[in-house]
Amino acid sequence: MYILLSNDDGYQAEGLCALAEAMRGLGRIDVVAPDRNRSGASNSLTLNRPLYPRKQANDFIAVDGTPTDCVHLAITGLLDAQPDMVVSGINRGPNMGDDVHYSGTVAGAMEGRSLGYPSIAVSLASFEPKHYDCAARVAQTLVQRLLRTPLPQDTILNVNVPDVPWESLRGLKATRLGNRHKSEPIINTTDPHGETCYWVGPPGAEQDAGPGTDFHAVSQGYVSITPILVDITRHDEVPRIQQWLDG
Repeated sequence: MYILLSNDDGYQAEGLCALAEAMRGLGRIDVVAPDRNRSGASNSLTLNRPLYPRKQANDFIAVDGTPTDCVHLAITGLLDAQPDMVVSGINRGPNMGDDVHYSGTVAGAMEGRSLGYPSIAVSLASFEPKHYDCAARVAQTLVQRLLRTPLPQDTILNVNVPDVPWESLRGLKATRLGNRHKSEPIINTTDPHGETCYWVGPPGAEQDAGPGTDFHAVSQGYVSITPILVDITRHDEVPRIQQWLDG
């Protein structure tokens, strides 16, 4: 098996190194990841300048671009073979609910699926993570299951792992995305040159976080596994929208 790995925290991130170590036990890997932290890059693709992949001392390839750039380059000509699967992560911090709209981790997996390959996004649900080894073991388990039983071609898995030892996990749960209250207000400040500048405010608190959601599963000690469609068309609404247009 040949697995392509990427992330949005950068090629030196601890989570990516832990993931690479776990995936080496399953076959050949290649790592193509951003040269720095690109969290929040979503599905952005760099089209206004060239990209410069550089092989690093650990054999990872660092790219001066987004997670989507990395996966796209790797699959469309950078590497000497086509992967069997794409795994993005392990992200430092959760990617649950509304987070998936902005997540570079999820975007890397979506790009892999868009280009024809089974894909998983993996996040460790803590901003001060201690148990990357647990998340890596979860990823390894899911990759093996995905090889045995493939998912539909329009689906990726968004995986969030509680930051606990492997022995403390309560199990795996299939979930749906929850959602948050609206984001906190922007933060305005002054830069060293006296210019007013703004920081995007923190994400809102959990709103829809009841049983069945990714938020709830992780809070209860379960790994949350949410199937996400790459095709975001609401197909059942197409006839109604046509009627609305005709009317």
